[in-house]
Amino acid sequence: MQTLTNSLSMLGNPAIITFILQGVAFTLIISVVAVLISILFGAVLALCRNYCTSRKTKILKWIATVYIELFRNTPLLFWIFICLVFCPCPGFVDRPMFGLSSVNNKLLFKAAVALILYTSGVIAEIVRGGLNSVSHGQIEAGQSQGFHVVQTMWYIVLPQAFQAIIPTLLSQVITTIKDSSFLANVAVIELMARTKQILSAANRYNGTNAINVSDVFVLFGTAALIYFVINFALSLTVRGMQKKRSRHAVVRNAEA
Repeated sequence: MQTLTNSLSMLGNPAIITFILQGVAFTLIISVVAVLISILFGAVLALCRNYCTSRKTKILKWIATVYIELFRNTPLLFWIFICLVFCPCPGFVDRPMFGLSSVNNKLLFKAAVALILYTSGVIAEIVRGGLNSVSHGQIEAGQSQGFHVVQTMWYIVLPQAFQAIIPTLLSQVITTIKDSSFLANVAVIELMARTKQILSAANRYNGTNAINVSDVFVLFGTAALIYFVINFALSLTVRGMQKKRSRHAVVRNAEA
């Protein structure tokens, strides 16, 4: 019992709490950046796979198909290690920033690239499902109004597709936040990596001069609780949006 008390006392250390919160911030930043870039890239991949069917553009469809299937059917951790070895870093990354050393910044950049490559393949299929839910008549209606292909997609098809996939897309955001914990395997300074660092030095903070089993439960339990709070809040957002859409559908049907 005394050992557990000593382990819990670490959570009262301002330095440890600050260190953990910085990890939470990096986790959220990496996840948000990965999702935003993946949505843009994934939308392009989905459009290519769905609509590049002519003789001149069919090569784009095949490239998009190979990319999507390759990244969707291989582990994220595999691509993290591939990017760690082979991904080049731009010059601006190779210097201290955000309180991190140049080495940590390069690791952070490479890990973020791996997360973007993997997530964009998953999001591409989510977007493609939304595109398939839009009837072909919508495209024909846009063409009849004089819209060219890009205008038809931008103003008519994509807004409807994204409206249909919002719950699924938010679920993927939750998955991406959880997947960011894989980055701890390459010493990236996000939540899980910082939790492991604190555990490796727990003997200096728990007052026992030793790393105890209770330290593992307390520190990783705290990390799990943080992940749960963040993702459960997003889950509630998804449920709220689904209920709102259901109510609007009922109102529209009643008015019809």
